[in-house]
Amino acid sequence: MNATPAAPTPSDPVDPADRNGTFRSESLEHALAAQDVAAVAFALRHDVVVVPKLVLPNEPTGAPSTGGPDDGAVPDEGDQVRVFGRENTDKRILLLFSSDDTYAAMVPDDPNRQVMLYDALSLRAFLEAHLDVIEQVFFDIAGPHTMAANPDDLLKALG
Repeated sequence: MNATPAAPTPSDPVDPADRNGTFRSESLEHALAAQDVAAVAFALRHDVVVVPKLVLPNEPTGAPSTGGPDDGAVPDEGDQVRVFGRENTDKRILLLFSSDDTYAAMVPDDPNRQVMLYDALSLRAFLEAHLDVIEQVFFDIAGPHTMAANPDDLLKALG
């Protein structure tokens, strides 16, 4: 008799408020290290992703922060995602990270680096609202395991 291992069952989505100040998705980190597209999609659906927060020039500076007033996990209502653009174009690139550390590697000299955690629903809502201007999504762009996705494909992966 041949026994086949049972397929992993999806867990309930992780509530970003329960992260206790942890700005990391180990499942996304492992999926990127393996360069496994299906595992990346699974991690995005069932864990969190680190999203750069836009910090406006008139906001206080100081030590890098990690989000909102409580534990920083859940974005405040007025928080905005920091997107990046190329000169002479209105298109933007969304950068997502497996941890605050991988974001810090991209912007090591930023005196007011801030991040938020997004779950699948938050990421999906952001992509749907800005699909017309986001031309590409990159994961852990500073390495060591960078991956890229088309925004439409990412929406499909989020379900």
